[in-house]
Amino acid sequence: MKNCADKLLKTLICILLIISLTGCWNRRELDTLGVVMGVGIDKSEEPDKVKVTAQVVKPGDIKSHNKEGSNSSQTFWNISNDGDTVFSTLRDMTNKSSRKLFFPHNQVIIFSKSIAEDGMQKYLNFFTRDHETRMNVLILISEDNASEILNVKPEFEKVPADNISKLVEGQAAATSQAPAVKLRDFLTKLVSKTTSPTAPFIKLTRDGDKKAVMISGTAVFKGDKLVGSMNKHEGRGLLWILGDVKSGIIEVEGSGNDKVCLEIISASSKIVPEIKNNKITIKVNIFEEGNIDEQTGLENLSKLSEVASLEKKKADVIKSEVISAVEKAQELDSDVFGFGDDIHQKYPKQWKNLESNWDETFKTIQVQVNVKTKLRLIGRLIKPNVQERKEE
Repeated sequence: MKNCADKLLKTLICILLIISLTGCWNRRELDTLGVVMGVGIDKSEEPDKVKVTAQVVKPGDIKSHNKEGSNSSQTFWNISNDGDTVFSTLRDMTNKSSRKLFFPHNQVIIFSKSIAEDGMQKYLNFFTRDHETRMNVLILISEDNASEILNVKPEFEKVPADNISKLVEGQAAATSQAPAVKLRDFLTKLVSKTTSPTAPFIKLTRDGDKKAVMISGTAVFKGDKLVGSMNKHEGRGLLWILGDVKSGIIEVEGSGNDKVCLEIISASSKIVPEIKNNKITIKVNIFEEGNIDEQTGLENLSKLSEVASLEKKKADVIKSEVISAVEKAQELDSDVFGFGDDIHQKYPKQWKNLESNWDETFKTIQVQVNVKTKLRLIGRLIKPNVQERKEE
């Protein structure tokens, strides 16, 4: 009896294993799909309609591109269509494309400035709700039409959307002058009662007849509407407060009126809200470590006095960037730092009275910035690489 039960169990296991090897019941072959790498959202020339551009990769041309090692063939196809909603506009593209659009590999969603100024919530709904879209897609705001941005052929990458994605994340890691914002991050701040979203600005540049794209600053929102922008220094000031500065260069003046380049290696921040006598103060404590990477003068930067002087000057620059970001945010009446959420967490009772009037309160709060910097390395040179001259 026991042997029969064992045989039956083994038979059932074999059947289950065979069934699991038959593949997915709802699989779709690659040659039936148009893999979308980027999406652009613009205003349509028709009233009350939206123009959507989908950038579809062309696998066959990418293969020939790799084989020939040239840019002779275009490895992508931009399909544009106008409609009432994002979803219906994308679905209607089947009238132009023989393949169904496939979104799991989408890397960027670019909104034109005019769309962002009117409000982005209704255009984000599809990308949040649909089961094929991903929440880690990057959000950008274009100073030009989004369709134009997606049409610029990059020098290194084969597909513009891939180039834009790497450009955003690369600058965030190397200079930290604008945030790299993913859809989930944008939506999290969008649903907050006080914290406002941000996103990187992207624009077209020209060198003669050659077009390129560049990250040009930080878009600042109030709710889902674009209300202004931060330049690169203000953008890094924002990231200092949020603790999102990864790296970058700070130029200061040396003791001999020369230039010294100081690299940012690591940084962290802590926001401490305080309420005393009904007065709100936000203390921003920043700790940064870095290296000396270049000098144009002849000072001996290995001296402790020189190092201490450079650390102070670097701290002053960081403090200046933070203050400029705070002033711009208060001018735009947009709490992009999450100060309201910090106060709510520490002072839940007082927050009940502050919440309804936070817009006005935010513009008047005092922000105290404390910066501590540390220079760890001075490079391979102890002294400037010039021969010292003897005085006659």
